[in-house]
This record gives sequence, structure tokens and C-alpha cells, in this order.
Amino acid sequence: MTQRSILITGCSSGIGADAARTLHARGWQVFASCRAEYDCEKLRAEGLQSPRLDYEDPVSIRTALDEVLDATGGTLDAVFNNGAYAIPGAVEDVPRDALRAIYETNLFGVHDLTREVIPVMRAQGHGRIINCSSILGFIPMKWRGAYVSTKYAMEGLTDVLRLEMADTGIDVILIEPGPITSRIRENSRRPFETWIDWKESARKDQYESGLLKRLYHDKDKPDAFELPPSAVTRKLVHALEAPRPRPRYYVTTPTYLMGMARRLLPTRGLDWLIARG
Repeated sequence: MTQRSILITGCSSGIGADAARTLHARGWQVFASCRAEYDCEKLRAEGLQSPRLDYEDPVSIRTALDEVLDATGGTLDAVFNNGAYAIPGAVEDVPRDALRAIYETNLFGVHDLTREVIPVMRAQGHGRIINCSSILGFIPMKWRGAYVSTKYAMEGLTDVLRLEMADTGIDVILIEPGPITSRIRENSRRPFETWIDWKESARKDQYESGLLKRLYHDKDKPDAFELPPSAVTRKLVHALEAPRPRPRYYVTTPTYLMGMARRLLPTRGLDWLIARG
């Protein structure tokens, strides 16, 4: 049996790193890409193939995929679009350029890579495109507007692409995790410091009593119902290896609960539930 191949983005830590190591152990030919070359070098030292891929850099997307296709002889069974980051802050404090920046990574780069792999998968008659969304791809939360908006947009594009690919042999799948142990809070600090002028905000007091504490002081405190990255990997394995994968996979209890609440509650009722945390 020919070894199956997968390109995974955002493998420096968390979900991507766990997925890469687990699938490698299961016999997949894994290409565990990272944005920074030093993270790629660490994964290569473990025996993984790790092309550098930065969603903000279209040239790196094409170069990374060329490297993958050279190694596989021109085929690719799956891509797992996992890389993303957050810019925490109140919506009224998020400048236009901040939204441009986060969309470059969380949506536009994902879209570019997806468009590049579709011709490869169409030519071979099969493939799986798996996009890592979030509970925040269908449920809003305060202070996360920039990130939420990118995940809502990802879900819309993914749902349409799934419909359009139905006649091609290419499966298009969403994974929607809730709280997962990762470095997202730590990695959110620099974008927050770059873009959010919280000291001049009308919500300065709320930043000091809430968001700053979460970002800088409670960074290692787990969220309620938080699960390790392996919980996502388990769903990813099913999405990759099941003969008939599901269109979307929930991960963590909050995702299941909020998915049900969104179907059952009117908007004001859902807002009330979210506000209660």
C-alpha cells in the first residue's frame, strides 16, 4: 500500500505538533510545516519533514508545496490547515490594519494553500482538505472579535467548498475545537501589544481587570473543560482515515453544548448564555 501523505501547517506547538507526531507514528508521510525556520529545524531533528510555510507569504506557500510534491512524486492525500493566531481586544479598538494582518494568516493564506492543492487532488481523483476552525467559528465571545470573524469566514468558505467539491472525490472537512491546551495566549501578546491601544480605550478599566490578567498573569491557568491537543488529533485521524468522513467534527464539551444552544435558543437567549460564561 502506498504511504499516505499529509501537509500540516502551524506545527511549532499545540495541535499541529501533536497531529504531526501522531500521524507520523501511524505511518503517514507527514510534512509538518512551521512559519519560522528554527521551529522547522527542531522538527527535522526529530526525523520529521518540515518545510517552512508562512501563510502571510504566498511565495513560501508555493515553495513549501513544491517541496512536498517533489518528495511524494507529485501527489498529496491531505492538507490540514491549522495555523492561526489571535488579536485579543474589544472590536471598537481593533484598527483596520490589524484586521488585514490577521486575515492574511487566518483566512487568505489558508485559501491560497487550498487553491494550490485542489488541482493536485483533482488530478489524482481524491484528497481531503481539513480546516481547523473553532467553537469561535459559530459562537461569538467578547474580546475575540478579530479571531472570531476570521473563523466565521473560514467556516463559510469551507461549507461552500464542500458543496462545490462533491463531484471531485475531494472531501472538505471542518474541525471545531473548544478550549485546547496551547500557546495561543502567549502568542497573542505580541499582536495585542502591536495593535491595541488599550490605555487610550474607553474600556481601559475592563482591560486592566480582565483581559490583561488573562494574557499576562493567568497564562498557564487552564480554561474550563480544556483538553490536550491529542483530543483534536483523535478527530483528525477519523477525518483522514474513515471511508466516509463527517463534514464537521466537534471537540470538547463546550463545543457540543454551544452547538446545541445555537440551534435551540433565540439570539438574545444565546447572548445571555454566552455572557454567563
